[in-house]
Amino acid sequence: MNLELRTYITCLYCFISSIAFTQDANELHETAKTYMRQGDYANASLVLTKALQLDPQNLEISKDLALDYLMQKENEKGLDIIKPLLDREDADDQTFQIAGSIYRALNDIKEAEKVYKKAIKKFPGSGGVYNDYGETLWTQGDVTAIKQWERGIEKDPEFSGNYYNAARYYYFSKDKIWSIIYGEIFLNLETFTARTAEMKSIMLESYKKLFSDPDLFKNSHDKENFEQAYLEVMNKQLDIAGNGINVESLTMIRSRFILDWFEQYGKKFPFRLFEYHRQLLQEGLFDAYNQWIFGVVQNLQAYQNWTTTHPQEYNEFGKFQKNKIFKIPKGQYWHK
Repeated sequence: MNLELRTYITCLYCFISSIAFTQDANELHETAKTYMRQGDYANASLVLTKALQLDPQNLEISKDLALDYLMQKENEKGLDIIKPLLDREDADDQTFQIAGSIYRALNDIKEAEKVYKKAIKKFPGSGGVYNDYGETLWTQGDVTAIKQWERGIEKDPEFSGNYYNAARYYYFSKDKIWSIIYGEIFLNLETFTARTAEMKSIMLESYKKLFSDPDLFKNSHDKENFEQAYLEVMNKQLDIAGNGINVESLTMIRSRFILDWFEQYGKKFPFRLFEYHRQLLQEGLFDAYNQWIFGVVQNLQAYQNWTTTHPQEYNEFGKFQKNKIFKIPKGQYWHK
């Protein structure tokens, strides 16, 4: 066998072996992810460690191993894995989020902030980074956290976490407009999670607080145009609100609001949430939608009775909700 042929066979063998190792690493990675989904983090770390030995430069395996250590509260191990990745060219925004979470778990807030600031420079459109940075600031009692959540909403309007945190922030402030708006957007982006029930309660209570003062413009002297328009149209519904805030009155208030809004401001302030309301009204599903939001938290038994007496509306809304993907397009950020 001549030298060239021998060299060729050796290279081919190495190439085939590398593919086999990569395939084995990928298979192990999938097994580990199954363990992680099951909450078996100890087994996941064993398998991920083996997978990383076979494919040491695999970013996804490294990230999952660091995350798995975080879930096991073995934060120093997680830091050893994730820290070198931050300087890699292929490090994505999730890499920085995992690193930030590990630093937070180690109570090293300064390093966490450094990570998030670096991530924002590299990934200015990542809603997850803004969300995590805001949460880090909030845990330190820093109210500028809202600036990060607002920025995340503006830059990445389809990421739900920033709406959740911003809605909760505004709920405890004098401003009740955005706890309602952001809360409802969150519900449509993250429809069935543990946080859904909490947000429905916030929305119901925010409407009560909004109408608790007969002058809706009392705290609006520094509002921008969208907010002024919102309050102006909502102010027309005071007569209905005067009878109490419940699922029935809110359905009427919100129905009239949408009709008035599109007559006055629909073209000036295009807004996907209000367009969705109008679509539900046209489909005859707006009552069921409001029952889904407010009925459950106002009176669960009454809501269950409603679903029993309105089976067609209930089922049609359920189908509509499952088949409709709710997205907020960029350029509809009105909270200046």
